[in-house]
Amino acid sequence: METEIFDLFGYDIYVSADHRFGTDALLLAEFANPSPKDIVCDLCSGCGIIPMLFHAWGKAPSKAYSVEIQEEAAELMRMTVEKNRLEDKLIPVKADLTKDEELSAIPFGRISLVTVNPPYYRPGCGEERLSPAQARARHELLCDLESVIRAASLLLKYGGFLKMCHIPERLADIFCLMRKYGIEPKVMKFAHHRDTSAKPYLVLVSGKKGGKPGLVAEKPVTVEEMDKRLFDRGNK
Repeated sequence: METEIFDLFGYDIYVSADHRFGTDALLLAEFANPSPKDIVCDLCSGCGIIPMLFHAWGKAPSKAYSVEIQEEAAELMRMTVEKNRLEDKLIPVKADLTKDEELSAIPFGRISLVTVNPPYYRPGCGEERLSPAQARARHELLCDLESVIRAASLLLKYGGFLKMCHIPERLADIFCLMRKYGIEPKVMKFAHHRDTSAKPYLVLVSGKKGGKPGLVAEKPVTVEEMDKRLFDRGNK
């Protein structure tokens, strides 16, 4: 495996050609906003960028698990944890989230915050143009939206939060599946590349396990705004 090291505000994160990160992960990490008391689990974690961003931004939870099924991505996470000496704070877990026996390496019903940047697209929507690893990360070949939300519900404690990003076209599916598994949609926020009057390309959703009905639509965010905040953060 050929790797690169990316400097993440003073932390080193290992990436490869197939397992990198993009704007969606940055937006989700900012939206998730964990507290120091949280126990976090990041599903479909890829190279582990979201929990690493929490550390880089000074938002580290008390403990975080990173769940990834692909061997190469899980190895990148392990290398990153070791390189940054975070073994007591960040635990990589190679597991298939559709299999309870593998997911049980994480304590069910004890997680206060689940984050997930899942595969967005159904099979048959262009995955043949990607490498096998990229296709599995972006298309529902190894897990689908329902299995992701079901896994989150198993892991979350009562009152815990699921925070995820997805494409706006799947928003109705997200709300229906959250309610099916006892997670009440509480906040949604659209993301745009530049102009908020244009069609959003991403939606951020927060749901509370056992929460009461009541959904708030927050002010949309643009990638340009986020880039400026990240620049300011990096220069403090």
